[in-house]
Amino acid sequence: MPVTIKDIARIANVSITTVSRVLNNKSEGIGDDTRKKVLSIIQELDYRPNSIARSMITKKTNTIGLIIPDIRNPFFPELVRGAEDVAKQSNYNIFLCNTDGDKASETEYIQLMQEKSVDGIIFTHSYATLSKQIEALANQHNTPIVLLDRGLDDDQFSGVYIDNEKAGYLATKFLLELNHVKIGCITGPSHIPNSNKRLKGYAKALDEWGIVVNQNVIIQGDYQWEGGYVAAKQLLQKEKVSAIFAFNDLMAFGVYQAAGELGMRIPDDLSVIGFDNLKYNEFMNPRLTTIDQSTYKMGEAAIQLLLKQIEAEEAFEHQTIYLEPNLIVRESCMRYET
Repeated sequence: MPVTIKDIARIANVSITTVSRVLNNKSEGIGDDTRKKVLSIIQELDYRPNSIARSMITKKTNTIGLIIPDIRNPFFPELVRGAEDVAKQSNYNIFLCNTDGDKASETEYIQLMQEKSVDGIIFTHSYATLSKQIEALANQHNTPIVLLDRGLDDDQFSGVYIDNEKAGYLATKFLLELNHVKIGCITGPSHIPNSNKRLKGYAKALDEWGIVVNQNVIIQGDYQWEGGYVAAKQLLQKEKVSAIFAFNDLMAFGVYQAAGELGMRIPDDLSVIGFDNLKYNEFMNPRLTTIDQSTYKMGEAAIQLLLKQIEAEEAFEHQTIYLEPNLIVRESCMRYET
């Protein structure tokens, strides 16, 4: 039979409450010798606390739900790693859910996290229309929620994001400073807020240079390598652009492939800038100029913010954290000579 907390208390000749306090690192009023004795017996008997029983007492499961849209995209594993490292330090376990950007799957996982009685949820959504389900989970079940990378228009939840409008502005401004005027743009899906904000930054930079936004050089992508390839092929075959701003690095990699098939050299014939600063950039030829959004730090900050909500004894006012984007200049862009 498995060892129980009662067995530990009996062998140590202390109360169950004393053993419980030692297990939960609440040793106030417990002598050092007693604490060491209890810990020694726990180790000797290889005692493992019953998480279900503990959760019934503490009303906590020490679990966090982390819902992401695409585990295949290298951006998200880095995000998850940052979150997991902080969670582990705080003795929390993570349930990782991958939705493949499917609306039904997102709804299903939200309900599953409710059934699992997780202490909180970090959510990177694909559909802002899910705000009603998220709101119900937060209000009806008092579940702390932090949105990550992708926010909602009403901004009623805590969240951790990069300043996407500023990032889009920085990328476009960099190309304008290199004398590019006709700058192609491959966006993310229009229902994802961060894509729309990057597009807003793109338009803002063009406006400052007195350039009218040309809708013919803006093509919607899907944040996938293949989508970037298809969009770039379509764009390059119908419009003479000197540069392309892809809204994530995966699509920028697709631009490389399309340009190569069309006999275009990067950056001699086409400058390319991406977004995410994936580690794969170092292996591209030429290496990709991109926007870094401190992906690992975003994951860390999201868990830290969620833990504040979980551990708050009073009502917690939602907080929004914006991380600064950074332009990483490599070899994929050059000055355009007319």
